[in-house]
Amino acid sequence: MTTMSRALKVPAHYHGPEGTANGGWVAGTVASHLPTGATVEVTLRAPVPVERVLRVERAPAAGGAWRVLLLDAEPGGDVLAEAREVDERLRPPPFVPAEEAEEAGRAFPGHGGHPAPGCFVCGDRPPGEGLRVHAGPTGRPGELAALWRVHPGLAEWSATLPLSHVWGALDCPTGWTHLIAGGSALLGRLTARVRRSVLTGASYVVVARREAGAGRVLYADAAVYEPGGALVAVSRAAWIEVAPLQARGRSQATPR
Repeated sequence: MTTMSRALKVPAHYHGPEGTANGGWVAGTVASHLPTGATVEVTLRAPVPVERVLRVERAPAAGGAWRVLLLDAEPGGDVLAEAREVDERLRPPPFVPAEEAEEAGRAFPGHGGHPAPGCFVCGDRPPGEGLRVHAGPTGRPGELAALWRVHPGLAEWSATLPLSHVWGALDCPTGWTHLIAGGSALLGRLTARVRRSVLTGASYVVVARREAGAGRVLYADAAVYEPGGALVAVSRAAWIEVAPLQARGRSQATPR
């Protein structure tokens, strides 16, 4: 692996809230510049605009590891996101059977009101234009699940989804665990490891579980499973609480 710098423009198609890229998609894109199969921590330092030329830089870090920065392309541009390998054991929420996950998804809270209805990951886009990961409550405290059908159109000519999309699927459900709890937050950090490929045309179980927070930091874990229970990917998200839901009128926990 060598030092690298290249331009990157996030297409508007991959937005979360209008005008900014989906946080999980951005995290997966930046993480894809590090070794496959590694556990990667991505810190989002500012909202990432769509349709603007940005810069990705990969350079050596302390201890012989690497780090990847996403920056504004202007001279002296701000760091928007930073990725690094970490030695962290992520704990996936327990597997939920596919039939139960499908039933939970029918109660996706976004069907009744969504802060970012066009979100690439959890918005109500037509099949093939968005991931449509619609996780709903399972009845267990703080737990959401969905049966995710991966439309072939999401990967264009490939049989597998890119890391950006898989990280996106791990992101939004963790935000919804805090929406249901009455929280209002922005994604600050996503740590994930993808163990297996996600195949187009296949179905997967997505599970997210709210965890105890610390001050203004809200945590949640997520996992993608094959219908038989094999673990595909796992993540831990840290959301930064910005204001009580009642004070803002609606939550901003959907990824930035």
